[in-house]
Amino acid sequence: MAKASSAGAPALSRRLIGYVRVSTDDQVVDAQVDALRAAGCERIHQEHGSGASRARPVLTKLLKDLAAGDVLVVVRLDRLARSVSHLLDVIEDLEKRGVHFRSLLDPIDTSTPQGMFSLQVLGAVAQLERALIAERTKSGMRAAKARGKLAGNPGLRERRPEAVRAVSAARRRAYLDELITSAQTWLPTVRQLRPRHSWDDVVRILNRRGQDWTVERLRRAVHRLVGEKLAEPELVSRSPRRPPEDYLMRLVVGIAIADPELSIREIAAQLDQMRERPPRGGRKWQPSSVRVLLEEARRFGLVRP
Repeated sequence: MAKASSAGAPALSRRLIGYVRVSTDDQVVDAQVDALRAAGCERIHQEHGSGASRARPVLTKLLKDLAAGDVLVVVRLDRLARSVSHLLDVIEDLEKRGVHFRSLLDPIDTSTPQGMFSLQVLGAVAQLERALIAERTKSGMRAAKARGKLAGNPGLRERRPEAVRAVSAARRRAYLDELITSAQTWLPTVRQLRPRHSWDDVVRILNRRGQDWTVERLRRAVHRLVGEKLAEPELVSRSPRRPPEDYLMRLVVGIAIADPELSIREIAAQLDQMRERPPRGGRKWQPSSVRVLLEEARRFGLVRP
């Protein structure tokens, strides 16, 4: 990763962060780096990988680390995204987090009204493209049916091994693409809680934040990222065995770790929303019950004093 010089640096309230990608190791990145430095980028992240590759660990980490007010800058749109739909997904996620995006050689700058208009036009084009593809597919199926041909992949109908392998590989690539795109919304929480806490606890915390996970789906997702070397192997290590009676203690600890700013009273309110029954009966959680569980967790070494 190259760093920009201090001269011409943007204001502290808005960091310009550059991203450079080249397809092969022998390609020269100097032109992209020079352009990003001239644009005022504080830091420049470099990655080697083809445009069709789903595995982009540098970009995945960069997208996770960007904070509200930052501006992600690339020289051209194709340096960031594999397709228009991928580009729109990335920018939509950045916008939700208050992060802007700028492409130096394209009329895209989400911090300006003109740039947002260009992005809306790009989105409309992508939607039209999908509609045209769908219509062409339907027309082709109707024409094939009129000629007495069956729709679909003949190799799959005949269970040819090479066709089955090709479809399976395409599905695996699409699944990895989905994981990489969404990782910044759930992987940080997994990193906070695993492997000290069980998969059940992690799923509860994620779903409390508005996501929709099951233990099996989350384990599969994390194992896939670990297999692609996009996540740390210790995330899939076995969690410590705990007696069944400390379930509420582990749940309270998980909530506290996932959001350290919560007060004891706010943790009690979260438990009420999750419809967890207090340990001593009753309908509502009391701050004192939460405090007792946190103190017990400290004795077990689950949280720091």
